[in-house]
Amino acid sequence: MTQSPSIVLDSAALALGDKNFRFSGEIAGGRVTAVTGRSGSGKTTLLNLIAGFEEPDSGRVIIGGAAMNGLHVAKRPVTVVFQENNLFAHLDIFTNTGLGLNARLRLDRNDRQKISHALARVGLEGFERRMPASLSGGERQRAAFARALVRNRPVLLLDEPFAALDPEMRGEMGALLLELHAETGNTVMIVSHEPGEVEEIADHRLVIENEAISMRY
Repeated sequence: MTQSPSIVLDSAALALGDKNFRFSGEIAGGRVTAVTGRSGSGKTTLLNLIAGFEEPDSGRVIIGGAAMNGLHVAKRPVTVVFQENNLFAHLDIFTNTGLGLNARLRLDRNDRQKISHALARVGLEGFERRMPASLSGGERQRAAFARALVRNRPVLLLDEPFAALDPEMRGEMGALLLELHAETGNTVMIVSHEPGEVEEIADHRLVIENEAISMRY
């Protein structure tokens, strides 16, 4: 697996309820690609197929030249950051971040250093023992970014990660995303409804219409 893998959707089809999703095309490696479209068009479904939360009924999802079909979520070279940040309310920020390294929290000294460095990198140094409820929305999203950092996977998928933030915080988080991308050179896909955000962040854009990729530019 290269550090900046492309993502190929080889006629990946999935039926969910009364909708029939069918995705074909290639997402450039090492770039930031925005995924846009109306609500219900299939943006999240596309990310779920790549991440492995959904399996295609037919066709293939290929990352870095390797077919992902049948491969468990944890085995894919992918990290996902959700809109709701997915932090566990009963665990402190250090522990929440550590889950990105080991789901059973078997952490050695090197792992703990990685966690502390990641938290400092996203501006949360000294927040290790804070609980999620004591953080602002922006701080919780920064913690989700720290967990993605320690996972260090070559593909980062973001499903409207800034939707609940105010405009100023959205700008700060967008700048942080670009900073981290410049350092890692990873392949990024971000679902967004904000035209300004897309213009600021993305190298490329996919438009999803009628459960398929209708445009790429």
